[in-house]
Amino acid sequence: MSLEHILLGLLRQPGSGYDLKKVFDERIGYFWAAELSQIYPTLGRLERRRWIRGRNAPSKRGSGRRVYAITPTGRRALREWLRGEPQFGDERFSFLAQVYFMDELGDLKLTRKFFGRMRDHFASKLAALRAIECQWAKADPKYPDVLGPEELHLHLALRKGLLSLEAHVAWCDEAIQRLSAPRHGVKPARHRARRNP
Repeated sequence: MSLEHILLGLLRQPGSGYDLKKVFDERIGYFWAAELSQIYPTLGRLERRRWIRGRNAPSKRGSGRRVYAITPTGRRALREWLRGEPQFGDERFSFLAQVYFMDELGDLKLTRKFFGRMRDHFASKLAALRAIECQWAKADPKYPDVLGPEELHLHLALRKGLLSLEAHVAWCDEAIQRLSAPRHGVKPARHRARRNP
């Protein structure tokens, strides 16, 4: 997935770099995160390609701000990307790498605490997405059965986020249950490490 194409999609509604960062933080951060240090250089590249056009606009904070909007050329690039094959990147889960090597500590209580902290993290994100879904349902009596094209696609993305986070929470619950059960015959990490070359 390309940050450039995500910005093109977001700039179907004109916005500044700060506006875009707010959308990442509040709406799409569960599947794509971006910092201002990534957003502004990418906006510059898109503007040089003429995929977006920027204009100076007044700001409530005093100094002006630059507001960007997608151009017809940028819309063609966005549509070409959308017509392509699904984009699969190599996802990196640092927490899973930590779990993979957690036996190094030789302490299942620490592993259980680690899973507890992960569960809290995932549950918090899940609650935030559920709140979005609940607010949407209250505001729109047709939700989720009769949605326009834009709302339908937003809903599909929201459902993916909800289901993924539910799976993460269920995984943590299962792990905590297994780690809380009496363990027999578990060798400390230092004994297993001797077998490795």
